[in-house]
Amino acid sequence: MKQRLPGPASLDGMARIISGAAGSLRLRVPRSGTRPTSDRVREGIFSSLTAEGAIEEARVLDLYAGSGALGLEAMSRGASSAVLVDRSPDAVAVCRANAQLVARSLGTAAGAIEVVRQSASTFLASAAGPFDLAFLDPPYDLGDAELAATLAALAPLLAPDAVVVVERSLRSGEPRWPEGIEPVRTRRYGETAVHLARAT
Repeated sequence: MKQRLPGPASLDGMARIISGAAGSLRLRVPRSGTRPTSDRVREGIFSSLTAEGAIEEARVLDLYAGSGALGLEAMSRGASSAVLVDRSPDAVAVCRANAQLVARSLGTAAGAIEVVRQSASTFLASAAGPFDLAFLDPPYDLGDAELAATLAALAPLLAPDAVVVVERSLRSGEPRWPEGIEPVRTRRYGETAVHLARAT
């Protein structure tokens, strides 16, 4: 019988760090309101990012972070810092717990992993950047116009040649990329499409 962790998280539909210094570490996931990226999709994403040389020493931004699994996976694989952003109080509590677990496992300095409770738009309006790697895994019901506005606000905060990863429903189609971000390729995993782009 599964035991639930206290607080707004559980290990049902468990997430884990796949590889790197914190590999196999189990992560909490919010009880509701998020759609954790499957291990198969994360493996595909990080295989592509490794091939692009996009992880080592990267300053990472994980918008719509949910459990924080994408940003924390990047930390496990050699990123230098990560900011996990979500507006849900439950998701933020989970991100903080997971960030503490990963930081302890990695022995990273305090502050290397930051968790922020804000909407993506509010965060981007005042963030300093620059970021070398940005993950956007918004709710599938997020409108195309809102995603386009988020990408437009993100573009000025990206370092030259930064990599942007957007995870969407296959039915949502290609994001509307703003000036300053150029699409590289799209990979499909069942009903999920992962769009990779670079800052220009």
